[in-house]
Amino acid sequence: MFRILEAKELTTNIIQMVVEAPRVAHSCLPGQFLIVRVDPDGERIPLTICDYDREKGTVEIVVQAVGAESYKLSTLKAGDSFTDVVGPLGKPSELCEMSEEELKKKKIVFIAGGVGTAPVYPQAKWLKERGVDCDVIIGARTKDLVILEDRFKQVSNLIVTTDDGSYGRTGNVTVCLQDLWNEGNKYDLCIAIGPMIMMKFVCKLTKELNIPTVVSMNPIMVDGTGMCGACRLTVGGEVKFACVDGPEFDGHLVDFDQAMNRMKLYKTEEGRLYLEAKEGDTHHGGCGHCN
Repeated sequence: MFRILEAKELTTNIIQMVVEAPRVAHSCLPGQFLIVRVDPDGERIPLTICDYDREKGTVEIVVQAVGAESYKLSTLKAGDSFTDVVGPLGKPSELCEMSEEELKKKKIVFIAGGVGTAPVYPQAKWLKERGVDCDVIIGARTKDLVILEDRFKQVSNLIVTTDDGSYGRTGNVTVCLQDLWNEGNKYDLCIAIGPMIMMKFVCKLTKELNIPTVVSMNPIMVDGTGMCGACRLTVGGEVKFACVDGPEFDGHLVDFDQAMNRMKLYKTEEGRLYLEAKEGDTHHGGCGHCN
């Protein structure tokens, strides 16, 4: 059993939890995810890691209640436990592969939207611990939906933008990025994590601006092992699976339209059967974690 040490609501339907999971905390890196099960009969829920503390043996997750299982998870309190916590899974952020000298030469901007804000935090924190400054754009529809603001202020140059202008700058994240670029902020790398439609249009803009861009495809993951076929996508003309080949990919190579259409189909049993029949042996990637 994996005990929940802290649980609090960040905003409507979004819950932050600190979970006792020493082995995961010891090994995880920014960009990776874990899988939790609320009870022995529960579904597997892949969740990106928002933070971790190796000394305390804890990991932090942020959960949005959008379905039955995630709602059940969101009702748990401090002192309750998960049946399973499995991880770390997925490949770490490419930032972890760069030397400090290489990182310090880059001007990096993160673009975060919705619960995608959570997995941006450990990457910004990773950079801060290595003496690297970065900009972070957090986008939300309105002020009440902005999360983790105080923590980002400690590790980054934070810019908040809201669609309705109720807080920070006015406009969506692409408007904000374009404005920052026009103001003289010439970025060498963009990392975008958030809703699929947001990442699609961020990549459209960054391609025009010639900014290399990394996106996290965790929104399309379901099973988290490559077995279910939900997170199958095309990257640069090749079939990939977000959970075992990612979750991060070159955003300019991702076929977002195909991925979003598959998400719609995968929500129905008929759609899942159609995809399985159409895609044949490439429908799933097999378990990518056995080795």
